[in-house]
Amino acid sequence: MAVREQVYGFFIPTVTLMGIGAHKEIGRQIQVLGGKKPFLCTDKGIVSAGIADEIIKLIKKDTGLDVVVFDETVPNPTDVNVHDGLKVYQQNGCDLIISLGGGSAHDCAKGIGIVATNGGHIRDYEGIDKSSKAMPPFIAVNTTAGTASEMTRFCIITNTDTKVKMAIVDWRVTPNVAINDPLLMMGMPPALTAATGMDALTHAVEAYVSTIATPVTDACALKAIELIAENLRAAVANGADVEARDKMAYAEYLAGMAFNNASLGHVHAMAHQLGGFYDLPHGVCNAILLPHVERFNMIAKMDRFADIAVALGENIAGLSTRCAAEKALEAIVTLSRDVGIPRGLSELGVKEQDIPIMAQNAQKDACGLTNPRCPTLEDVIQIYKNAL
Repeated sequence: MAVREQVYGFFIPTVTLMGIGAHKEIGRQIQVLGGKKPFLCTDKGIVSAGIADEIIKLIKKDTGLDVVVFDETVPNPTDVNVHDGLKVYQQNGCDLIISLGGGSAHDCAKGIGIVATNGGHIRDYEGIDKSSKAMPPFIAVNTTAGTASEMTRFCIITNTDTKVKMAIVDWRVTPNVAINDPLLMMGMPPALTAATGMDALTHAVEAYVSTIATPVTDACALKAIELIAENLRAAVANGADVEARDKMAYAEYLAGMAFNNASLGHVHAMAHQLGGFYDLPHGVCNAILLPHVERFNMIAKMDRFADIAVALGENIAGLSTRCAAEKALEAIVTLSRDVGIPRGLSELGVKEQDIPIMAQNAQKDACGLTNPRCPTLEDVIQIYKNAL
């Protein structure tokens, strides 16, 4: 009997440091990677919070090296943002990249790195594995528990001409070293904690129902969902709860391991359009869209949604598979409400007249390729409307 070949990859940083105090290892990691002129990609918020200064002092103390700082990263980083940072990197003769912050800083740094060694324009790398040369040595220091960009091969950059978020999926942008220290996450305000936590939940759910999920990604996704259900409310309620912060750091990383290898689905395909078109926060868009997209997807993977319900802490004893799957959707909505996510896209200023063009662009987004159910353009338009 002929066997159809099907090969799955698994991508992850070479080194990951986790736990309380992990960020203090950054100097040693720079030395291991051989960096002599480190470039720090971050944003104004991280600088004003004093986190950038702490990292710079650690590097100076442990290595004696001066750090070149680019703190102009914007939420939903753009192609212009990337090339502004690239100029600073090149003009200062840098040879190692450090990203410090959440997904925006990591993605901006990835964009800078890929163009630094491959040349051209960041738009040249939209799609899958378009680069041909390795990035400079890259350390990602994470300050949020959501995007997992500190450990993935995904880089999302907004095209300023089209207002579309470009999905750059390339194993070469995976950081060499990822650092997740809950101490750096303690200052996250409740709204950001909620949004990033729901982003992590979206990653785990979409990876679990992906058409290319594997037993390895399944294990990561389910454990991430379980940790988020147990700890996100506590982290939002009390940002100084170090145990909740620590568990959320593990959750977002596990969710990253899952989607970095099983990919995502139409929640992200649709959320990317909202971010590019309106410059809206990615995690909030995901959170609002998640139950609506998964209700559409449910008939394709009903048994898997029942598993998600269990991971979310729901009791499904005696229920049919369909009723158990419904419990998962209800639990997602309840968690979203508990942590203060807006109830609909209209609260974010989304207008119905913009939905058709966003739906068209969502159908072209690479994240939709592994969605468990294939929506038509009309389906996507209706899901957007349902989420208003």
